[in-house]
Amino acid sequence: MSYQEILYSVAEGVATITLNRPDKLNAWTAVMEREVRAAIYDAEADTKVRVIVLTGAGRGFCAGADMSLLSSIASQGVQDSHVLRNSNSHQPREGVRADFQKKYSYFPAIGKPIIAAINGPAVGLGLIISLYCDLRFASDSARFGTAFAKRGLIAEYGMAWILPRLVGPSNALDLLLSARLIDAGEALRMGLVNQVFGQAQFMDNVLAYAKELATSVSPRSMGIIKQQIYNGLFQTLGEAFETAEKEMVESLQCEDFKEGVAHFMEKRAAHFTGR
Repeated sequence: MSYQEILYSVAEGVATITLNRPDKLNAWTAVMEREVRAAIYDAEADTKVRVIVLTGAGRGFCAGADMSLLSSIASQGVQDSHVLRNSNSHQPREGVRADFQKKYSYFPAIGKPIIAAINGPAVGLGLIISLYCDLRFASDSARFGTAFAKRGLIAEYGMAWILPRLVGPSNALDLLLSARLIDAGEALRMGLVNQVFGQAQFMDNVLAYAKELATSVSPRSMGIIKQQIYNGLFQTLGEAFETAEKEMVESLQCEDFKEGVAHFMEKRAAHFTGR
C-alpha cells in the first residue's frame, strides 16, 4: 500500500511506522489518521511482524492536530469538521471491548506491542497517540504537553482516563490544567515514559529493544499479556485471577511453551512460532 503522510517498513520482525510531515512537526491530519490505522492493522496481520514502532520524521514526534484544521473549526464551527467524529468505519472486532474500538483507543486491542519512539515534541493529540501505545521511549530532546486548556479545549479522546493511570491523578491534573511543556527527564520521573535515550543513538536503542522482543520472547505470550493488562483495568482481582488461570492452562498446551522450555534447557536461541 502506498502512503501520503506516513512511511512504513518492516525489518527483523519490527514494523516501523513514521509520521511523515516533518516540515509541520508531523501535525496530525485526517489522512494521517487513516494511514496510521491501516498500517497498524497491516502490521498486526503480517506474520513476519512481532513488534510495531511508531515514530516521527525529522525533529518532532507529533505537534498535535494541524492548526489549519483547528482554525477552520474556530471560524466556521464544528459542524463543518470531521475532527470530533469517531471516524470508525471498521467492522467491530469480535471479543474486543467497545472501549478499545474507538477513534484512537484501538491501540490496546492490537495483538502486538506498540512502542512510541518519541524523538521530539509530542503535544496535544500527539501526546494522546503516544499514551495509547504500550511503551514510550523518549529522546532527551523530546518535550511533552497537553495544550488543550490553552486552546479553550478539554481532555480529549479518553485522555482523562488513560493519563492518570500512567502518572497518577495529581500529575495528570498538573499537565492538563497548566498545559505546560515538560522535558524528557520530568516525563521519566512522572512515569510518562519508560526510558530516555540520547538523541544521537535514540532510534538505535529503540529498535534494539524492539528487536529483542521480536526475537527472544513468545509472540503469543506478548499478545495474551497485553490483553490481560488492558482488560485487567476493568476487572476485579478475582476476575483477573480467573482469566490468568484459564490462559495458563491454554499456554501449557502451546508450541511456544514447549520451545520456551527447550531453548532454555538446550542453551540456544529461541525459535518461537506464536503457536
